Amino acid sequence: MKEGPDIALIGSLIGDPARANMLGALMSGKALTATELAAEAGITAQTASSHLGKLEAGGLVQKSKQGRHRYFSLADDDVGAVLESLMGLAALKGHTRVRTGPKDPALRRARVCYNHLAGEMGVQMLDSMKQRGFVVEDEDQLELTVKGHQFATGLGINLDALRSTRRPLCKSCLDWSARRSHLAGALGTALLEHFYKTGWADRLEGTRIVTFSKTGETEFARHFKIAEG
Repeated sequence: MKEGPDIALIGSLIGDPARANMLGALMSGKALTATELAAEAGITAQTASSHLGKLEAGGLVQKSKQGRHRYFSLADDDVGAVLESLMGLAALKGHTRVRTGPKDPALRRARVCYNHLAGEMGVQMLDSMKQRGFVVEDEDQLELTVKGHQFATGLGINLDALRSTRRPLCKSCLDWSARRSHLAGALGTALLEHFYKTGWADRLEGTRIVTFSKTGETEFARHFKIAEG
């Protein structure tokens, strides 16, 4: 009898095309109803309900109730990180969608990865933080430095509150389009929320695309600059 984690079960849950499409839709970080997820997957509501039951039983999604409606979201950060990594692996191995659309460049530029910033700007943010000594990488683990603490608190981020949660403060996440890492974890989420609150950025309705205003572009470039040479 084989022992250890059952990756075959997780693989089978993610590997079904309809379930994969629903999980992909939930990567926006937004909770969706079974009806909305059925539309994303191109299946009937009854079939979607069956798939969602399996995903919930497997610990990949969670269900919440609000009034008469039931909403589904990814279970936690770990599920989002695995999905983003699988997207990166698929892109690396050439398993991409045949049909591309006008939104693709915008998705590659900046998008939501469950609850943090991904795409070229997400990668730039982490690169800048590493280059300026705000975070250091030790055995694939990211640690916030004293300089990083000062930088984050200077933006008004409550690090004590972030550290009081179960989530890791800093975590790298493989970016599927850039094929490099961007910043995840509680700090990654807090920074994206900061961009929203300050009006630097907003999310394009119904998509994972994050758009930055002119002021936001300027401020982002100032706070997360990359030194050349």
